[in-house]
Amino acid sequence: MNARWQKSSHCSEGASCVHIATGPNRIHLTESGDPTESILTATPTAFASLLLILKKDSPRA
Repeated sequence: MNARWQKSSHCSEGASCVHIATGPNRIHLTESGDPTESILTATPTAFASLLLILKKDSPRA
């Protein structure tokens, strides 16, 4: 996959980080510490739903 990956702004230096890339009608996620280099792919609608749930369950919300 030839994508332009962006590191999460919540990543501290030296930590395993979530990276995101966008494609036509798709959002791709990966984790820098994953030796299998697995990529999760979701539609923008499904990704937005995931973010809403995560924000809702966040202790900082």
